[in-house]
Amino acid sequence: MNKIILLAEDNPDDVLLTQRAFKKSNILNELVVVKDGEETLNYLFAEGKYKNRDKNIMPELVLLDLKMPKLDGLQVLERIRKNPRTKLLPVVILTTSKEESDVVKSYCLGANSYISKPVDFDQFIDAVKQLGLYWLVLNQTAKLTCDE
Repeated sequence: MNKIILLAEDNPDDVLLTQRAFKKSNILNELVVVKDGEETLNYLFAEGKYKNRDKNIMPELVLLDLKMPKLDGLQVLERIRKNPRTKLLPVVILTTSKEESDVVKSYCLGANSYISKPVDFDQFIDAVKQLGLYWLVLNQTAKLTCDE
């Protein structure tokens, strides 16, 4: 089964750039795009327009922007970590913010990694390739929850 990547990103240009970078890096996983924090949580917990989604099929990786409408990335991360079903889900912050306070808050709330988006497209492709190699090939994720 193809591993799903959930991209939480409200900027259409960044979505397109990420899609192009994955394609150019030969990362062929299904990329599900959600455009705000509320939609991110609805997808993960099979609620709202995603209520008919099989909630047993979780993404292998969440790429989470910090600056999103409705709920920001830090609020989303906090909710992900508080829920037993998503507590161990790998979450990589992928954002334009280089603020030290955002980095610290992200790690304190349980982010697995924090990546500032490079402005240069070639650097971005390289970052995405490394991200895909590590999180989708090398990293071993937990298939059970902490309570099982």
